Amino acid sequence: MAEMWLPDNYEVPESEPRYMKFQKGTNRFRIMSRPIIGWEYWTEDEDGRHPNRVKNRDEIPKDMNGEAKHFWAFIVWNSDAETFQILEITQKTVQKAIRSLASDVDWGNPEDYDIVVERSGEDLRTEYTVNPKPVKKLDKTVLTAFNDFTCNLSALYDGGDPFAAEEVEDENEVPF
Repeated sequence: MAEMWLPDNYEVPESEPRYMKFQKGTNRFRIMSRPIIGWEYWTEDEDGRHPNRVKNRDEIPKDMNGEAKHFWAFIVWNSDAETFQILEITQKTVQKAIRSLASDVDWGNPEDYDIVVERSGEDLRTEYTVNPKPVKKLDKTVLTAFNDFTCNLSALYDGGDPFAAEEVEDENEVPF
C-alpha cells in the first residue's frame, strides 16, 4: 500500500474573511473603532482591479473624479462570523443613518450598541435599511480579544495591508 502524501481526513483550512460586506438579508455588527474617511476609486492593471483610497477629494486623479465614492472604514465585530473585520461603507443611505444615530442624544456613540443593516434587492435596486439594537455592553471575551487585535486602518490610504504587524497609527481623528 502506498504511503499517504497527506494525512487521512485532511481538509484545507478556510481563511477568515478580513472584510465584512453586506450580504442579502440581515447583517449585524458592532462598530469597534472610529472611522477613517476619504474617497475611493478603482484602477485596473495587468493584475486586475484595485481600490485606491485618499483622504481628500483633491487627491483623486481628474480622470477618476466622477467615479470616486466617499467611504468610511472602521473595525467591526461581525456577530455572524464571530470575528473582527474591516467594514467599508460607501452607501450614502447607510452613512446617513449611522451619522443620524451617532448625533442623536438617545443613541449616541455607535460603539455602544449593535447595528443591523438589512440588504434587499439587486444591482441598481439594492436597498439598505439600518436599525440600531438596544444599548448593551459587549461580551467581555469580545472586548478581551479586541485588546489583542491589531489593525492599522490608515494603511488603506497607502494600499497597504491593515492587518500587517506594523505599528498602528492613531489617525481616527474624524468624529461622527
